[in-house]
Amino acid sequence: MADSTDIPIPPASFAFLVESVLMQAQMHLGLLNFGDEKEKNEPNLPLARHSIDLLGMLQEKTRNNLTVEEQRLLENGLTELRFRYVQVADESKKRAEPAASEPNKEEDDRPLIITADGGKGTKTE
Repeated sequence: MADSTDIPIPPASFAFLVESVLMQAQMHLGLLNFGDEKEKNEPNLPLARHSIDLLGMLQEKTRNNLTVEEQRLLENGLTELRFRYVQVADESKKRAEPAASEPNKEEDDRPLIITADGGKGTKTE
């Protein structure tokens, strides 16, 4: 006997499969958040890339065997995910670069002399 709290399961279909993998990729990219806004998920680019590659493989293996709607869902979803992947990867790289390029404050905490040449002056001794 089914419990009244059971959530109905959608029928198995190609569209449901594609939408499931699309959602997984969005979650791995940190685009979906199901908790508190402060608890934003960090992107997992390798897992996102894997989900995108799975969809690409499905697209290749099902070529010329999909309805127009299925083909559009897959093509549009892949295009959007690839665009978002590049955006998230670039953002992740930018966040990592300042931390790597900042000078070590413990090594050199002397003040800079700001000059008319745009701050390219020498440090005080």
